[in-house]
Amino acid sequence: MMETRYDVIVIGGGHAGVEAAGAAARVGARTLLVTPNLEGIGQMSCNPAIGGVAKGTVVREVDALGGIMGMATDRSRIQFRMLNRSKGPAVWAPRAQCDRGLYPRAARSLLERNPGLHFFQGMVGSLLMDGQRVAGVRTEAGYEFRAPSVVLTAGTFLRGRIHVGKSPSVPAGRAGDPPSISLAEQMEALGMEVARFKTGTPPRVDGRSVNLDALELQPGETPEYRLSVWERAPLLPQLPCWITWTGEPLQEIIRGSLHESALYGGEIAGRGPRYCPSIEDKIVKFPDAARHQVFLEPEGLDTHELYVNGLSTSLPGDVQLRMLRSIPGMENVRMTKVGYAIEYDYYPPHQLRSTLECKALDGLFLAGQVNGTTGYEEAAGQGLLAGANAAFAALDRDPLILERDQAFVGVLVDDLVTKGTDEPYRLFTSRAEFRLTLRQDNALQRLAPMAAERGLLTDAQKASLDRRLRLSEQMDGWLKVTNASPAQVNPLLEAAGSSLLREPTRLSLLIKRPNVPAAALVDAVGGAPEAEAHEFADALTTAEMELRYEGYLEKERNRAEALRRQADFALPVALVYPELHSLSFEARQKLDRIRPATLAQAGRIPGVSPSDLQNLVMEVRKRG
Repeated sequence: MMETRYDVIVIGGGHAGVEAAGAAARVGARTLLVTPNLEGIGQMSCNPAIGGVAKGTVVREVDALGGIMGMATDRSRIQFRMLNRSKGPAVWAPRAQCDRGLYPRAARSLLERNPGLHFFQGMVGSLLMDGQRVAGVRTEAGYEFRAPSVVLTAGTFLRGRIHVGKSPSVPAGRAGDPPSISLAEQMEALGMEVARFKTGTPPRVDGRSVNLDALELQPGETPEYRLSVWERAPLLPQLPCWITWTGEPLQEIIRGSLHESALYGGEIAGRGPRYCPSIEDKIVKFPDAARHQVFLEPEGLDTHELYVNGLSTSLPGDVQLRMLRSIPGMENVRMTKVGYAIEYDYYPPHQLRSTLECKALDGLFLAGQVNGTTGYEEAAGQGLLAGANAAFAALDRDPLILERDQAFVGVLVDDLVTKGTDEPYRLFTSRAEFRLTLRQDNALQRLAPMAAERGLLTDAQKASLDRRLRLSEQMDGWLKVTNASPAQVNPLLEAAGSSLLREPTRLSLLIKRPNVPAAALVDAVGGAPEAEAHEFADALTTAEMELRYEGYLEKERNRAEALRRQADFALPVALVYPELHSLSFEARQKLDRIRPATLAQAGRIPGVSPSDLQNLVMEVRKRG
């Protein structure tokens, strides 16, 4: 007999759904993942790459919280690069190109480790409701499953429509998959505010038809770096990417074909992502740019198909082929898949609490593109928090909320629920005011102890965490008490153009010198704490960053503490903002719409001034 009662039901098996289901199951909730196609769990619908600026840090954070994405990436990566190495560590960004076929299989394999996680293939047609509380789901085939917590991670499937040129749009969640219509209609009928966004994907090409010798080669890096700290998956062979550029011929093709574009021809009403624009947007909005960069990225080890990164478009297929053949190195290219734009429903995220639970529908949690975000990594971070909080709610435990000074995922969620978004939201390091603290190298130290305490880590992971934290403490102490003699390190200092020593000096001081590599100093002195090579390297990297930027980090932590004190001032849930006439009209409107939980959150709402905050404190105290 089929089981029908669970603690948590997750709708959708994309990157948000994978992390939501995994997190809920890890903390002990009986969890069901319902998705239209079990073979599509973890599917990479757009670029088969994970990480990048800010995004790579999110992957490390998801991993530190016990998530799936880092491990699945390490098992399927076919190229790795650390972006921004020439800049400061706050913007270092790991990025991995993945095998499109291997990544979903790795994600499902990792999910199936959880005995409390079950799977069911079907399209959810509606939510089961008990008044304004969610009670479960009903599939379009009529199967009912009940749970006190439901996580909706439907991606672009809610009333999704694909656009290519001026041809009639095609109802689809992505190419080849039907959209979810009845569930979207129910969500609107339940009173959720709905809006439309659009995103797009570029054409794919047969790499055998590209003159790769005419293009700039971009090889991967060789270091034994992995996105996950929990396992040492064998690394696959690395494949190169290639770089080319658009030019005037492509611009002429697009200018002459704009009337055929779904985007510029009026077929699409939804707003698209500012930071990942279509090639039509680039040509129209940057008319003085002589050329635009295009990356040709491999789709997998067992295929010659290439992803044309930088050429997202909704122009007709024949125009896309002409565009491709106008690019150097692609004069005789064969197109394997046509690029398209997709328009879909999302729910402006001011309707959510910081737990990602809907304010108006108890027990319903939202994560991923349904909240107006874009990107696999942003979806994964939301999914993990939504799944964990859905489980904690069902099991009557305290919620998990990450603050802005604790994680990029905390910045992401706070931005969404406090500020909302009127364009697809993408994370950047500049969105975080504590970005020197929120580095990719220290995600484990920041978040894994919390994950262990809340039940998100396995016993093996907790043992690994204890070992790594002890090593970090030993490394920090050793660097602060160990002296380097002139004979040991002067050759290194001379090579780095740094002043030579006349007397023994602590390593912790020498590491702060510019262009002096910590690893070389440690090797020259000897006697460092013993550990596995990769764990030793991780501990030394974090210790180096903490020492090198000690003063700046102290300032950031002081600011974070001041913010935390402000966050301790809670705002009553039932506060009637329209009656607070000492506040400006704009502040009353926005506070009533968003209903912040703390004074700190209220202060991040655009249009709420410092004087409004002062008056808000007085109004709350006046009301007891």
